[in-house]
Amino acid sequence: MYAAQYEITLPTDYDMGIIRRRIEDNGHLLDDRKGLALKAYLVREQDPVNQYAPFYLWHDTGAMAHFLFGGGGFQNIIRDFGRPAVRQWTGIATVAGPARDTVPATASRLLTPIDLINVDDAVESLSDLQHNENVHTAALAVDPHGWELVHFVLWRGEPETEGTRYEVRHLSTPELDQLPPGRCW
Repeated sequence: MYAAQYEITLPTDYDMGIIRRRIEDNGHLLDDRKGLALKAYLVREQDPVNQYAPFYLWHDTGAMAHFLFGGGGFQNIIRDFGRPAVRQWTGIATVAGPARDTVPATASRLLTPIDLINVDDAVESLSDLQHNENVHTAALAVDPHGWELVHFVLWRGEPETEGTRYEVRHLSTPELDQLPPGRCW
């Protein structure tokens, strides 16, 4: 599994209705994307910034490369907003929560320097979320360049963990069932 996210920060007076309409009009385009486990179309509105910040879980790096470079969809982001930096993390673990059959309303993303956390403890903490009735999906991944851990959770209601909070405007889950549960190794 590979996690990826880009953040497009917009001016505070930007009409976020434009982003919401963009998601409504185009969100379905990845609903059947091969190699994609999920894409969460995330927004923040003046919290403290306006942002469009999609988060992806890929189980096929070739499909991720095609999306980014092979005309698989990312060219529309580049055309409309320029080329944003795409953060990538190597997957460590995922869990399905009891709310997997619902549409999540929010997401949380917590970034932690790996020297401040024990990875085994983080995996155990993630596995605890599989029993939380408000959890749709949770993932843990690491950026080995900056040694930073990302803890990402999709929630049925309000986030129950620390970190950056987002509103989920659409969720594409074409191959979510192909993500290996638990620890990836």
